[in-house]
Amino acid sequence: MTTPRDNRIKAMQFQSPESIPISIWLLPAAWMTHREAAHEIALRHPDLFGPPRDAATVDFDAAGGTYAEGEYVDAWGCGWKNIARGCDAQVVAHPLPERAMVNAFAPPSPGDGIPHGFLFLRLTFLRGYEEMMIDFAEEPPELQRLIDIISAYNLSELERMENLSEIHYFGDDLGAQTALPISPATWRKYLKPCYKKLYDLCHRKGSYVFMHTDGHILPIIGDLIDCGVNVINPQIRANGLAGLIAECRGKVCVSLDLDRQMFPFCTPADIDAHVREVTEGLGSPQGGLWLQAEVGPDVPLENVEAICRALERYRYYFSG
Repeated sequence: MTTPRDNRIKAMQFQSPESIPISIWLLPAAWMTHREAAHEIALRHPDLFGPPRDAATVDFDAAGGTYAEGEYVDAWGCGWKNIARGCDAQVVAHPLPERAMVNAFAPPSPGDGIPHGFLFLRLTFLRGYEEMMIDFAEEPPELQRLIDIISAYNLSELERMENLSEIHYFGDDLGAQTALPISPATWRKYLKPCYKKLYDLCHRKGSYVFMHTDGHILPIIGDLIDCGVNVINPQIRANGLAGLIAECRGKVCVSLDLDRQMFPFCTPADIDAHVREVTEGLGSPQGGLWLQAEVGPDVPLENVEAICRALERYRYYFSG
């Protein structure tokens, strides 16, 4: 029997997987909201949630890292704030508000790793979003200097890492809701070389590249493939099914982020139809599709159950 690991690799490489790999993740805030009722759903769907656990051993209020309420400063000097425990934090204090400050800036000491938001988002975290957009528009020398600092740090961190996972995760949100925040030409000039260097190194170290990126990214999906992305994790709402089919089908494995913006407001029947539609559009007997769902605290329990059932049903759509 094919193992889940083998199935993922086969789907990624278009080598006729046994089924479509599936996964679901409830935000910590969703566990806090639904508690034992969510646990009952998990017990009914062990293929998605793992081996059954006694509810008495589950901490429904667990929320660590950026999901913990409060304020903190990260290794780069960026100030984070979370006012809703169980949901994600935001950067509210930027250590380089003035462009000239870039010239005296140094990266943190080795060891911070390559967290989510490791390049494009890190630029906005350091400078502030509006100031960073002005930098991309005006193209001062400080822009390239700051990109070089961040890129060199990321490369050194990846070089230091031993025993990378077989499929190594990277996450950097590159799009807004309906467009890239900078032009595709600007992205290719300043950022594409950085991703390519990093992903080339990942391949040399023997790992495949999984890239999560929220927002509208259709104009640069081909570039991300050029950079060495093996599995791309885009949002369907921001890109549209037709666009993702055109840019990805048969070219790169898609770990599709199902439409979490509809989950709080739709019916179970809508969810079933949604999962079937994207499976038919992006899937094939050869592979190239993973399905994943993220669930927030505003998703009704009946819809959480519907997501689980649809994932389990349509993973076998091409299995004969």
